[in-house]
Amino acid sequence: RVSVKLVSEVGVGVVAAGVAKAKADHIVISGGDGGTGAAAWTGIKHAGLPWELGLAEAHQTLVLNRLRSRIVLQSDGQLKTGRDVTIAALLGAEEFGFATTPLIALGCIMMRKCHLNTCPVGIATQDPELRAKFAGKPEHVVNFFFHLAEEVRGHMASMGFRSIEE
Repeated sequence: RVSVKLVSEVGVGVVAAGVAKAKADHIVISGGDGGTGAAAWTGIKHAGLPWELGLAEAHQTLVLNRLRSRIVLQSDGQLKTGRDVTIAALLGAEEFGFATTPLIALGCIMMRKCHLNTCPVGIATQDPELRAKFAGKPEHVVNFFFHLAEEVRGHMASMGFRSIEE
């Protein structure tokens, strides 16, 4: 599967249409608020617009150009709640990217030191002393996604939808 990641910016719809015409299968619209600690803060400041704007523009442009059926749209960039997932689905996303929130569920404190190998909670480091501090469990991430799915289900039910595909 050919996947292309595009930053949410004015004109992203035209780029998405070109990507679809070039036979890509998957487009990720990444919002300007995203970025885990693995990226240096200076590299993600002021990069792009909120994912909602880029996703809406890409979806509308692909529909207008009869290209929407060729592409799977994914939204990412600070999706945190079921409300965010519901909005992304309503704006045309079929897939949803999460990075920061599951890291928080594992105990990340967002020191933005991932790239320095000095993560104080032992998540993003190869240092045995720091790795020993890691207290996260897979169950924490599973629990987060379980509650997220329940929240999405509640929002969809309140709007009269039985499934996210509707």
